[in-house]
Amino acid sequence: MSTSDAQHSDLNAQTVSQIANLARLSLNDTQSSDYAQSLNKILDMMESLKSIDTDGVEPLKSPFDHPQPLRVDVVTESNHRDQYQAVAPETQDGLYLVPRVIE
Repeated sequence: MSTSDAQHSDLNAQTVSQIANLARLSLNDTQSSDYAQSLNKILDMMESLKSIDTDGVEPLKSPFDHPQPLRVDVVTESNHRDQYQAVAPETQDGLYLVPRVIE
């Protein structure tokens, strides 16, 4: 598609049908027409956003005024490794031993 500013006004049901076909989507004529109208509204809105003066506006890092609190990193469960490995066929130094599959 062209990067021309007026290009989006040419988006019609036929164009939407062609795009849907490329995307392997099945749309009937009514759906294609509805999607064309919706997409044109979206493109018009995006065009109007281009006219907003954002000079001097800092990018938003977070919608919150303060950083999110982090939970305390505390161990809440005991180590059950020995119990889990007791039923394993083979273990060594706390690791599960498995047959070699790549040589």
